[in-house]
Amino acid sequence: MTNAAYRRAQLEALVEAQGGCRATPPLLLKADPYFDLAGEEFGRRLLLTTDATGAEYCLRPDFTLPIVADYIAQGAREPAAFSYLGPIFRQRETGPAEFDQAGIELLAQPDGDVALDQVLTFARAALSLYSVTPQVRLGGVGLFEALLAQADMPDAWRPRIRHRFGHPEAMERLLTRLEQAPDVPRSEQPSHADLVEDVTARMVSAGLSLSDGRSPEEIADRFTEQQALDAAHVPPATLKLLRDYLAIKGDVLSALRQLEALAETNRLMLGAPIRAIRRHLDQLGEARVSFDASFSPRLDYYTGIVFEMRGQGGAILVSGGQYDRLLERLGATAPIAASGCALWVDRLEAEGVR
Repeated sequence: MTNAAYRRAQLEALVEAQGGCRATPPLLLKADPYFDLAGEEFGRRLLLTTDATGAEYCLRPDFTLPIVADYIAQGAREPAAFSYLGPIFRQRETGPAEFDQAGIELLAQPDGDVALDQVLTFARAALSLYSVTPQVRLGGVGLFEALLAQADMPDAWRPRIRHRFGHPEAMERLLTRLEQAPDVPRSEQPSHADLVEDVTARMVSAGLSLSDGRSPEEIADRFTEQQALDAAHVPPATLKLLRDYLAIKGDVLSALRQLEALAETNRLMLGAPIRAIRRHLDQLGEARVSFDASFSPRLDYYTGIVFEMRGQGGAILVSGGQYDRLLERLGATAPIAASGCALWVDRLEAEGVR
């Protein structure tokens, strides 16, 4: 057996050793959930086809979503553990569109901290099979959400700022816009009914359909929402707090001390999410660990600690974390804790021969 084949066999054994169910979702999946949950950026990487009715399908681009969707369809009541190793399909700038991923998904576990520890241990064990000591980047989605909930700002802006978390360019544009917003009083706005009537009249006058595209009611709603946002100013001190927080990055222990100092200065209660990050550091062994306050996957269903592990060449080998919101987004009727990670097997195998 070659060295590569031996390592692949060890990885197979590690995946099987996680217990629970070895998941094998279908290769052909409905595409809509990926567009709904992951957005257009991810959607552009899907390999798509349509059936005779025009319904859109894609070749399996990941394991997490179909595993979670099937778990919910089966009742989503009992704790469950899933592991996987198999091909996924995504368009990439370089390399083949078909490649293997391995990973685990731990759902509805009684202790979310223990579940995340198992995920981190699995990831480190997989990398050690290939003699890789990774560079680990941690992020705290729950930590940022705790800061956002306590920061002094109009409620209308909280979800919009949260939506841009993990998108540095979009966040920078929004903060700059808020810093430059003029603080001037707004004139009294017409009622919603008057707005709908005015929009309807204008559309009819212009020969536009009232049923194709956005309706007069939707246009009026959007106008009212935008006017309310324009009138809701975020205090300069809060914008400085957000910038100071997002700028924190570096060695994990140093970064956490900076976060604690920031919380104390601004009288924020961030102790619980910071302590949660500290508790999981032991599972990362001898890896070089950094914390980046601005880091988050570009998916809003992540909720707690998130991470990625890179090799010496800088390629991401493993990524994952806590994603409690995903199950509710897919139809669960109550919050369900979830942790997992995905391992890029082709990158890991390439790293292992350096």
